Amino acid sequence: MTKLLQQAFSEIQRLPPDKQDTIATRILADLKDEHVWTARFEATTDEQWDRLAEAARKEIAASEPFAFDDVFRTAQTSPPGPLS
Repeated sequence: MTKLLQQAFSEIQRLPPDKQDTIATRILADLKDEHVWTARFEATTDEQWDRLAEAARKEIAASEPFAFDDVFRTAQTSPPGPLS
């Protein structure tokens, strides 16, 4: 077990039992979800990846073009606005 995980468990142990169970439930659900996505990812065929790539290309071609700077603004380069 890593030191960080040991530290997290140490902190969790100080919580009341109901809070510990809430955190444990979330961790177990996240682990299950991770296993499901890993299995799906590993089972994806080359044909499926090709179809996904083609769908992404079509969506990009049909969309309004945008500048990366509009999406990935930094505090130094972006004017105030909804994405800042």
